[in-house]
Amino acid sequence: MSTPDVTVTVIVYNDAERLTRAVDSVRRQTHANVEIVISDDHSTDETPEVARRLAAEDPRIRHLRLERNSGGCSAPRNRALEIARAPYLMFLDSDDELPEDAVALLLAAHREREIDFAMGAVQRVRVDNGRRSTWMPHLVAERRTLDGIEADPRLLFEHLSTSKMYARAFLDRHGLRFPEGIHYEDQLFSAQAYCLAKAFTIIPEPVYRWYVAPFAASEAASISNQRHKLANVRDRIHVQHLIDTFLAESGHESLREDKDHKFLKHDFRMYAGDLPYRDEEWLSSSADIVTPYLDTLTPGAFARLPRAERVVLQLVRDRRLPEAGLAARGLGHGVAPRQVTADEQGRTYWGDRVPSTERARRELDITDLDLETRPFPSAQFRHEITEITRGPGASVDLTVRTYDPALRLPVGPQRATLLIAPGRRRLSVPFRLSPVRPGIFEGHVHLDLAAAPLPFQGFAGVRHPLLRLQHQGLTHTGLLLAPLAFPTLTTRVPHHRLTLEPEGHGPGRLQVRWEPVGLTARLIGPVARRVARPRVKRAAHLVASALK
Repeated sequence: MSTPDVTVTVIVYNDAERLTRAVDSVRRQTHANVEIVISDDHSTDETPEVARRLAAEDPRIRHLRLERNSGGCSAPRNRALEIARAPYLMFLDSDDELPEDAVALLLAAHREREIDFAMGAVQRVRVDNGRRSTWMPHLVAERRTLDGIEADPRLLFEHLSTSKMYARAFLDRHGLRFPEGIHYEDQLFSAQAYCLAKAFTIIPEPVYRWYVAPFAASEAASISNQRHKLANVRDRIHVQHLIDTFLAESGHESLREDKDHKFLKHDFRMYAGDLPYRDEEWLSSSADIVTPYLDTLTPGAFARLPRAERVVLQLVRDRRLPEAGLAARGLGHGVAPRQVTADEQGRTYWGDRVPSTERARRELDITDLDLETRPFPSAQFRHEITEITRGPGASVDLTVRTYDPALRLPVGPQRATLLIAPGRRRLSVPFRLSPVRPGIFEGHVHLDLAAAPLPFQGFAGVRHPLLRLQHQGLTHTGLLLAPLAFPTLTTRVPHHRLTLEPEGHGPGRLQVRWEPVGLTARLIGPVARRVARPRVKRAAHLVASALK
C-alpha cells in the first residue's frame, strides 16, 4: 500500500448518526491520496458498526477503537496520531465536515515552502437556521506566511486545532500532543503550536465546516456550550494556567498580555453573557474559581476591553454578583445601567455608590461613555419589561420601565413606540412613559401581535420588539429587555403559529416566533422563495389571495 500524503483523523463518540457525513466529506476530497482514521472513544451506540461499514467500503479508512472512554477529544486524537502513516496530519470532529478542497489547499501551502503547519478559514454553520459565517474572519482575510506568532499575536484567538494541517515532523520534534484528562485541550495545543512553529501559512479559503448548535439540550451540547457546569469553568481556568506556565517556560512571556486579553475578550466573555441566567449558588461558586485567576492577569489586558465588559469583570471581582448579572444584560448593545453615581470630582461610576478601592474606581468609572453629552440617537437608556399579562387572542399587556441614568429626557410624560417587523412592514404601537422619579419612567402598552403585517408568502423567523423614543426631532431606538422567565404564549394568527417567549440567552429580550402553517407553509411560501421575477411574484400573490 502506498504512503498517503495526509492522514485525517475523525474522532467520534456516540455519534453514529453524523459519522458517515463527516467521513464522506473526507472521501470526497479533491486530493484523494488520504488516509482516514476513525478514532472511536469507546462509543456505546451504533458508532462501531457504522465505522466498520465505512472501513469495509473504502480501503483508505481505518477504524481505531479505544479500550475505554476517555471523556474528551485528546486521547482519541493522540491514539490516532500514533498509527497515522502520512507526513501531514489533520483532525476532524464527527459532527463537522471538510470542504471538498480543504486537503488540497492546505497541502499546497506545505509544498510551496517549508512550514510547520498551514491553516485556513473556518466556516460556522448554525444548525438551527442554516446561517453561515466565518470564524475570526479578520485573522484569515488574506494569504500570508508568518515567521512565528509574535508577528501577529491576535492569532491566539484562533485556537482551533481542526482548522490546520500539521507537519508530522514538527509535532514529533517537539513531542507535541493533546493534553489528556482535561477539556479545552485545543487552547493549550494551539498555543504551543503557535509558539513552537518557526513558520506557518494562513490561507483565506474555507478548510473546515463547523456545525454549531447554540441552543442544544444540556445533555447533547458540545463542551463549549456546557458553561452551566462548574467543572467546565474549572477546566477552562486550569488550561489558562497551563498556557501561562508554557509561555513562561518557553521564553514567550512577551505574549502574556495578548493571551490574557484573549481570555478576557473570548473565554470570560462567553460566561459573562450567561450571568443573568445563573442562580446565586452558581454565581458564588464560579466567582471563587475565576476571581483568583483574574487577579494574576496583566493590567494591560483589562485596559484593552470595552468599558461595559470591564464593569462586569470588576463587579464579579468585587463579588457584587447580582449587579454583575444586571451589567451583563445587553453587553455590546449600549444598554445603560439602572443607576450611576458621581464623586466630588465629577467622575461617573456604575451603580449606586462610589467604589471604595482604587482598582474598582478605575474599572467602574464610566465617565468616558459620555452618558450626558453623547448624541441622542446613540444615548444609553435601559428599557425593561417588568410585567407581562396575557390578553385576548395573540395580545399581551406589557408594563415597561425605562431607566435614564444621565437624565437625558425632559421632566414629564414621554412619547414612546413599540416596534416589531416580521416582514418589510412594521407594527408600531405608541404609548406613554410617565415619570416615576428622576431618571425612571414607566408605561403600559397593549401589543396585539395579530395586527403585525406579515408578507403574503408567510414569515418564518424570530423578532424582538424595540422601543423608540423621540426628543427634539431626534429618534432613539433601543433594546427591550424582558423578564428572564415567564409562561410561553402559543397561539394562532392568520396562516401562522405564533409563540411569544423569553429569549433564553443573550440580553434576554421578548422573543416572538412565527411559523407558517397550512397552505402558506406547504405551497405559497416555497413557491415565493423560488421565484425571482417580479411578474411571477405578482402571480403568486394573486394565488395567495385566492386561497385565503
